[in-house]
Amino acid sequence: MPFRSADPSVVKSITQRVLLNAWLRALRMPDALPLLCDFHTDGTADERADMMGFDVVGSGDAARFLITQEGARLTTAYGNEHVEPRLRTNRYLDDAIGPERYAGVILSYRACLARKRPTYTVAELTDADGKDVSYERLLLPFGRGDTVEHIIGSYKAISIEGGFRLHNLMGVKAKAVPVVTVRAVIDRRFVPADHPASQDSVELI
Repeated sequence: MPFRSADPSVVKSITQRVLLNAWLRALRMPDALPLLCDFHTDGTADERADMMGFDVVGSGDAARFLITQEGARLTTAYGNEHVEPRLRTNRYLDDAIGPERYAGVILSYRACLARKRPTYTVAELTDADGKDVSYERLLLPFGRGDTVEHIIGSYKAISIEGGFRLHNLMGVKAKAVPVVTVRAVIDRRFVPADHPASQDSVELI
């Protein structure tokens, strides 16, 4: 499934919409990348549990993603609780989740690098009890000029069946392999906010 062009309405999660609007507010010019220092959000500690931060090392298909922040719920979803907290950062994503799962997610990160715009994916899978779960991934690129230097990711697991088992949901021993149902690049032409720090939302046009 190729990545399709989309506007913010493709994002289902309200909290991910908030993050996307914060990214849009950080833009100074429509054809550039926002600086990480201009990204301001009122996200709580609970929200950060579903987020990761990366430094981009290298470029193109050879780029790797060095973890600078790993949310607690992401550690649980990938079955990495055995890793000491101090060792969960300053390691590469491919090392952290292993080659099998990395092969299933790398397209989103490469699309984010190549298109220099947020990418959004939805994957369907089942938890250990057989409940259907949707796993939503939003990647936000930051950098100088046209070079992506950092990525902030938000990851949401949601089930219409209510409570579900998060442990090892996305790990190599998960009950089911995720099936991607949405791949989108949020790249519709837009106008950045006049005042990046404003709390007003910014919509693509």
